[in-house]
Amino acid sequence: MLDIQKIRADFPILSQTVNGKPLVYFDNGATSQKPQIVIDAEVKYYQEINANIHRGVHTLSQLATDAYEISRGKVKEHINAKFAHEVLFTSGTTHGINLVTNGFASILKPGDEVIVSSLEHHSNIVPWQMLCEKTGALLKVIPMNENGELIIEAFDALLSEKTKVVTVNHISNALGVINPIKYIIDKAHAVGAAVLIDGAQAVPHLKPNVQELDCDFYAFSGHKMCGPTGTGILYGKEEWLNKLPPYQGGGEMIKEVTFEKTTYADLPHKFEAGTPNIAGGIVLGTAIDYLNSVGFENIHKYETELLDYATKRLSEIEGLRIYGTGKNKASVISFNIDGIHPYDVGSIIDKLGIAVRTGHHCAQPIMNFFCIPGTIRASFSFYNTKEEIDQMVDAVKKAQIMLS
Repeated sequence: MLDIQKIRADFPILSQTVNGKPLVYFDNGATSQKPQIVIDAEVKYYQEINANIHRGVHTLSQLATDAYEISRGKVKEHINAKFAHEVLFTSGTTHGINLVTNGFASILKPGDEVIVSSLEHHSNIVPWQMLCEKTGALLKVIPMNENGELIIEAFDALLSEKTKVVTVNHISNALGVINPIKYIIDKAHAVGAAVLIDGAQAVPHLKPNVQELDCDFYAFSGHKMCGPTGTGILYGKEEWLNKLPPYQGGGEMIKEVTFEKTTYADLPHKFEAGTPNIAGGIVLGTAIDYLNSVGFENIHKYETELLDYATKRLSEIEGLRIYGTGKNKASVISFNIDGIHPYDVGSIIDKLGIAVRTGHHCAQPIMNFFCIPGTIRASFSFYNTKEEIDQMVDAVKKAQIMLS
């Protein structure tokens, strides 16, 4: 069992008030809060070992380099990558996806097909659209049903020898639905397609085992899993990372430069041009250590309790509809109240200290499917409580009365 009050004490931001009310932070799908140990680790880096990495023989540079590569090793163990050099530091999920699409620009040809799902965040739609426009490839879309689940039979029908890439999110940011990614990966591989998984919404809730999944790429962000903003990871199988050309040119990603020809560095440095977010990369390792100390089994069990409790409480409100009602869900609830714009509800409950996200959540195709402008999204983390859910429900009821 988790000691929730002890955990909450690790997060200094949770003790503050907003608009004169105790903060209830239910926007974890956008970014998680940071424990004191993560904040301290960032300060410690700048106070004690700030130096550039991989380039200096002096002591601080060696300390910084060691800390950065130790963090890479922590990520490798966390996701069960085969090699540490399959772990690339990025600025976040969007960076990782764009790195891959840039690489496939030299591989795809007219008539090839890329399959995405209708549940994707814009960052896993737009880069693939841009790639298809550039190469003449075709973009195909896996449809969804009224429960917010992918129609797997339709996915099976879309697959063919023309399919070169399949990309889906592990968990929908807008609906919280957990996709059957192992099935999707295996079916895609059966026709020779590569698979990229957007894991941004999954990594706060579970440990992805990339070897067991057998995905070719897995991208995620550090800031959603108690780490710093501007940090992320792209896992790529060694064979694929060797196939893809560098994403950016500059320092660090080279082996030898002359005006006649440049040769590129070995993995992972081939894809890590320039001075990275050194502090962020190091501190991401600290965040992973913290989450593992809490325990992902404990996190999953407790967040499932929060999801079930919030679903029950919100369902008591007349005229409230929840979107994304599939069996397999993470701790995210998207909902609306009949006749009331989600923005209006979000604005009113903010005055009562409740932080939720309103809008289309960078997933406009989902909103178009349901013919709505957006939703109110409450996304829960292991440091939230049932009492906070009660406060949110009371606030939503007050908003409903005020706006009716």
